[in-house]
Amino acid sequence: MEIIAQYGTLFTSMALIFAFYACWAIGANDVANAMGPPVGSGSLSLRNAVIIAAIFEFAGAFIAGGQVTGTIRKGIVDPQVFAEAPHLLMYGMTAAVLATAMWLHFATTRGWPVSTTHTIVGAVAGFAAVGVGVDTVKWSKMGSIVASWFVSPVLGAILAFILTMSIRKLIMDTEKPFDNAKKWGPFYVFLVGFMISLITFFKGLSHLKLKLSDAETVAAGVVVGVICAIVGKIMIGKIQSDATADKEFFHASAEKVFIPMMAFTAAAMCFAHGSNDVANGIGPLAAVLDVVNSGGKISGKSPLPLWVLTMGGIAIVIGLATYGAKVIATIGTKITELTPSRAFSATLAAATVTAVASKLGMPVSTTHIAVGAVLGVGLARGIGALDLRVLLNIVVSWLVTVPAGAVGAALIFFILKGIFGA
Repeated sequence: MEIIAQYGTLFTSMALIFAFYACWAIGANDVANAMGPPVGSGSLSLRNAVIIAAIFEFAGAFIAGGQVTGTIRKGIVDPQVFAEAPHLLMYGMTAAVLATAMWLHFATTRGWPVSTTHTIVGAVAGFAAVGVGVDTVKWSKMGSIVASWFVSPVLGAILAFILTMSIRKLIMDTEKPFDNAKKWGPFYVFLVGFMISLITFFKGLSHLKLKLSDAETVAAGVVVGVICAIVGKIMIGKIQSDATADKEFFHASAEKVFIPMMAFTAAAMCFAHGSNDVANGIGPLAAVLDVVNSGGKISGKSPLPLWVLTMGGIAIVIGLATYGAKVIATIGTKITELTPSRAFSATLAAATVTAVASKLGMPVSTTHIAVGAVLGVGLARGIGALDLRVLLNIVVSWLVTVPAGAVGAALIFFILKGIFGA
């Protein structure tokens, strides 16, 4: 308790700075997950992608970012284990968020689309297991989290495959693909608005004092979906066919229809990403604030301040705007060739799986989901459409990430313990 009284303000400041750094790195690295397909397919310029991401990443973090934060803050390590030595939890969470930021920054400089979720989960488990004791880690919870890492890319791949095949059947493999694209386009846009709003409202948004019944949630989702469909229809209606381009590529005009639709899916993916991944940066900060503000009492039940979510959202936006282009090409162009319709399928699938996971409080990897979705789109064209060497490199980088976070956090934990006392 004396350590917290003496150094609490210092650790609050340190955790705040490190959390901002971590969220900046999340924005810089994970921008590929949200914006790789839209930019890689040529549907959005990098500038427009950053503008859309800035708005909806922040909105997702602020409006719907609290649920997963609880899993990072309380789900991986049992806070009650630190009841007799709360300063160790303060050290550990500070170490975890700094280790996360440093690894993500390092990976981003090399263009590696690594998982921020893997990094922070590994960091929290690493400092707790090595620095305090193996029993401090909730291994059953870790098991469910690890399982979600494998399940989520499979779900992303399956959903993207289904969406790609539906677009092929309803639009691309018909006699009039352009006309059918304009016919079915608003329906797909409705799915975007309906799914994301449904998941968001189902989460309850308790920190915004908003709680809807199931019927009200479905009704709100339909309303948002219809509004999106109307706006989408207006945008699609302005697109004209290009007979010259269609002679060179039969689906050229039909693909043009999906370009404005990508704005909706890109916004949805950014919202879903912000709601899920803000937890990676601010979860440890919330734990430090809890310990310091309570004077060392371990409750794990203090409400998450809105200013923390706001700070996380702003940092993510700054990261993707200033340093995000380094990893965007990997998912957008190197795994498989993406057209606007394929990118639409991949991004909608990734956004849906990410949002569902966020609702369930599972800190899944948006990197895994996005790669899985792009993989599903490629498989719809056959295994030959995939660059397996790129996929292998991505998987290897995933395997390195967890131990990197764990080792980094453990080392920083021992340094803090040596400086400030055990």
